Amino acid sequence: MANDEEQKSPSTADKGKEKAPTADMAKDADGKSEPRKDKDGNIIKDEKDKDKKEEEELSEEDQQMKSELDMLAERLQELDISLYKPALDAIGDFIKTSTSSMTAVPKPLKFLRPHYDALQKRYESWTASDSKVPQSEIYALADVLSVLGMTEPDEEKLDTLKYRRLAPSKSIGKDAVASWGHEYMRHLALEMGQEHQNFVNSDDSVEDIGALIDLAKELVPYFLKHNAEADAVDLLSELEIIDKIADFVDEDNYERVCQYMISMVPLLDVPYNNDFLKTAHGIYRKYDRFTQAMTLAIRLNSMPLIKEDLYSTDDQSIRRQMAFLIARQRISALDLDDNEDEALLECMNNSRLTQHFKALGQELNILDPKSVQDIYKTHLESSRTASITNVDSARHNLASAFVNAFVNAGFGNDKLMNVNLDDASKPAWVWKTKEDGRMSTAAAVGMLQQWDLEEGLQMTDKYGETDDDQVIAGSKLAVGILNSGIRDPSEPAMALLSSDDVLNHKSKDVRLMAILGLGLAYAGTNKEEMFEVLSPFVTDTGLEMQLSAMAALSLGLIFVGTAHEETTQAIVQTIFDPDRTSQLQDKWTRFLTLGLALLFFGRQEEVDVIVETLEAAPENMGQSSSILCQVCAWAGSGAVLKLQELLHICNEHVEEDSEEAKKGDGLLQSYAVIGLALVAMGEDVGQDMVLRQFGHLMHYGEANIRRAVPLAMGLVSPSNPQMKVYDTLSRYSHDNDVDVAANAIFAMGLLGAGTNNARLAQLMRQLASYYSRDPGSLFMVRLAQGLLHMGKGTLTVNPFHTDRQVMSRVAAAGLLTVTIALIDAKQFVLSDSHWLMYLLTPAMTPRFLVTLNEELEPLKVNVRVGQAVDTVGQAGRPKTITGWQTQSTPVLLAFGERAELEDEQYLPLSNVLEGIVILRKVS
Repeated sequence: MANDEEQKSPSTADKGKEKAPTADMAKDADGKSEPRKDKDGNIIKDEKDKDKKEEEELSEEDQQMKSELDMLAERLQELDISLYKPALDAIGDFIKTSTSSMTAVPKPLKFLRPHYDALQKRYESWTASDSKVPQSEIYALADVLSVLGMTEPDEEKLDTLKYRRLAPSKSIGKDAVASWGHEYMRHLALEMGQEHQNFVNSDDSVEDIGALIDLAKELVPYFLKHNAEADAVDLLSELEIIDKIADFVDEDNYERVCQYMISMVPLLDVPYNNDFLKTAHGIYRKYDRFTQAMTLAIRLNSMPLIKEDLYSTDDQSIRRQMAFLIARQRISALDLDDNEDEALLECMNNSRLTQHFKALGQELNILDPKSVQDIYKTHLESSRTASITNVDSARHNLASAFVNAFVNAGFGNDKLMNVNLDDASKPAWVWKTKEDGRMSTAAAVGMLQQWDLEEGLQMTDKYGETDDDQVIAGSKLAVGILNSGIRDPSEPAMALLSSDDVLNHKSKDVRLMAILGLGLAYAGTNKEEMFEVLSPFVTDTGLEMQLSAMAALSLGLIFVGTAHEETTQAIVQTIFDPDRTSQLQDKWTRFLTLGLALLFFGRQEEVDVIVETLEAAPENMGQSSSILCQVCAWAGSGAVLKLQELLHICNEHVEEDSEEAKKGDGLLQSYAVIGLALVAMGEDVGQDMVLRQFGHLMHYGEANIRRAVPLAMGLVSPSNPQMKVYDTLSRYSHDNDVDVAANAIFAMGLLGAGTNNARLAQLMRQLASYYSRDPGSLFMVRLAQGLLHMGKGTLTVNPFHTDRQVMSRVAAAGLLTVTIALIDAKQFVLSDSHWLMYLLTPAMTPRFLVTLNEELEPLKVNVRVGQAVDTVGQAGRPKTITGWQTQSTPVLLAFGERAELEDEQYLPLSNVLEGIVILRKVS
C-alpha cells in the first residue's frame, strides 16, 4: 500500500518536469490536470468547442438569426458609409422584436456579444477627428452599444450609462430610450445610482451630476407610466432628488407613489426620512387628500405644518376629521383663531370621548361593573391557595384597588370604590389600606371616571374633603388622571392643582401628587404656563430630590418631544448644581434625567448637544443619563446603528458590586436594554431581531441586564400578545432571581394590556397560586391581571395609531416612565411608590372605531373588520384586509386589524377607519 501511494504521489522534482497545463486546465491536489470550472462547478469549454456545440444546438431559425446578425456586425466594419444606417436599424429591430423568458438573455444580445469589443473599437474610429461618418450614425451606434452594455460582466464599467450619455435622446428621438424596453430602463437606472455614488465619493463636478439628473427626468415618466412607481422612487432616492417626484405624478399614480415612499421611511437615515415625508405630504396636499397630509404633518411633529393643513380647506367636516387626528396625538399647542368653529374645538379637545366610549360599552353589553373576583377567579384555584391569596390584608386590598381601577377604567361605575361613600357604618375601601396605600387607592377614582369631567370631579371632591393627607394627595392625582387626554376651556386641573394652597401644602405627598397630576393632565400640551408653575420645584436646591425629580418628569411629559429650551436649561442646571451633588445618588434622580430625555423624544440628532453636556455630569451619572437621552431621541425610528451601539453597551462586563455600579453605571446597561425595545418598536423586522437578541442577553447578561430584559420584551409590543413573546416571559416568571420574575409578570400584563387574552389570563391565575406565599410577586401578578383586563378589554396602551403609521409620543413616554420605575421594582412599585403605575394613563386609549355623521352624531353602519394586509407595491387594487367579519359600528379593533365600509352608501372622510371617523352620505 505504501509503495502504491508513493507511485501515485510524484515528488516535487517530478512535478516540475511535468507538462504545464493548458489555459483551460488546472492541477488538482495530486498534480493531475483538470478542466477549469466556473463558479457553479460547470466545466469551462474551449471557446472553439463551445461555439461549435452552440452551432450544433441552434435551431434553423436561430441559426439564420445568428448569421444575419453576424453579417450586419461585419457590415459596420466595412468602409462603405451607406451600409451603416440600414445595418444599425436592422440590429435595433432584431433586439426590440426579440422574445425570451424572464431568466434567459434575449437571443440577439447573445449572438451580438462576441462582436461587442469590435463594435466598441469601431465607435472609437467613427468618433475620430478624421472620420467622415455622419453624426446620426454615430449616435445610432452608441444607442445600440448602450443596450449591448447590459451583457458586460464587469459591473464597474457602467457601459450602458456611458453610451447612453453619448446618444442623448434629443439627438436620436424623444422616445428612443424607452423603446428598448423595461429591463433596459431598470438596468440603466441601476447604473445611474452607482455612478452617482461614484461622483459623491470622488467629489466630481456638479455638471456630471446635473447630466445624470437630466437623464433621470427621462426615465421617471416611463416608470410611472408602466406601473413601476417603486423604480421611479428608488432612482430619485439614489440621486438624492426625491422632491422632484412631485413634478411627475398624476391623479392615477400619486397614491401608490406616496404609499411606497412612506413605507421606505423607517429604512432611511436622517435627514432623508423627513425629506420623504415632506415630499409625500406635499403630494397629498396637491391632490386635496387632507387627512393623509395631516397624518404626515403629525409624524413630522411640525406645528406650523399641522396648523397650515387644518386651515387648508373650507370644508368644516374634513377640518373636524383632522381635529380628531390631532386630538388622538394629544396635540393642543395650536394657536387657533378666536372665532373658531365651536364643534371643531370640541373635536380637538376630545370632549365627547367618554360618550363614545360608553356607547361602545353599551354595544358590547359590558356597562355592568366587574368585580375583582371576576378577574381573580379564585374559585378555580385550590382551596388552600385561594384562602391565602384572598386574605383581607392592606396589601391585598391595595392590589384590588389597582385591579378594580384598571378593569373598570373609563366606565365610571364599579363594585369597590363607589360604594359605602356616604354610609358611616361601612367604611369605604380607601380606609382598608395603609397610609401610602390610601394615596393610590384614592387616585383610582380618577381612572374609574377617566375622561368624564362632570362626574369625576364630583367624586374626587368627596375624597379631597377628608382630613387624611394621604387621601387628599390621592384625590389630587385623581384629578390629573381624570383630565388626561381631554381638554376643557375652564381648565379644572389648573384650578385644582396649581393653586398656592396645594403646591405649598404642609404635606409633601399632597405637593408631590399635585405636581404629578399636572404632568398627567397636560401631557403633550406644550403649555407654557406649566413651566412657570413647575420650574421652581426643579431649581430649588432646598427641596428633596423626589419633588424636584417629579417636577422635572411632569415638565418632560408636558413638553415631550419639543426640546423646550427653558425646561432643558432648568434640569441641566439642577444636575450640575454643586448644592445638589449629594442628592445625585438618590433613587429618584433617574426621573430627573428622564424628564430631560423626554424633552428630546423623537428629535434624533438634535439631542447630540445635550449628550455632550451630560458627559461631564458629576457623580458618574453622565453615561447613563446621556444614553437615556439618546434612547428617547431615537425612539420608534428603528435606527440600526443606534441598536448596534446599545448592544455594545450591553456586552460590557460590569460587576454588580463594583465602584462603577455603585456610582450609577449600573443603570447604564438597563437603559441600553430598554432602549433596544424603544428604538425597534416602530419597525417589524427590527422587533423580531431585537427579540432574538433578548434571548442572548438573558443567557449571558449580568443581573442588571437580566432584570431589564423582560420589561423590554413587554415594551416592544404592548397590547399585542404574541405567543412567542408571552411563552418566553412565562418561563422568566419562574426565574430564580425574584426581580426578573416580578418584571416578567408585569411584562406579561403589558403585553396583553386591554386584550382579555384567555391564554395569558390562565397563565396569570397559575402564577397567583404559585406565588401565593410571596406578597411582592403576588402584588405584581394582581397588577398584571388588572392590565390584561383593562377597560374590560376595550383599551390599548400601544403608542402606534392611524394604521400604525404614527407613534404617540405621550403614550410612549408614559410606558417608558413606568418601565424605568420597574428596573428597581423593590425600591418603587413594590415599596411605597406604587402610584407610579398611574403613569400608564397617558398611554391608555380606546381601541374602537366609532362612526359619526357630519353633524357629529353617532351613525350605525356595517363595516368589515379583518387582519390588515400590506398592499404597498402590489399591482392592481388588492384587498386591504383578509379573514374579515361584518359588524356594525361602534366596533373593537385588535392589534393589526383594519376596517373598511361594507358598501358605498357613505364616504369616510379619513383614509384610515380607526378611532372616530366622520362619514359623508354619497348623494
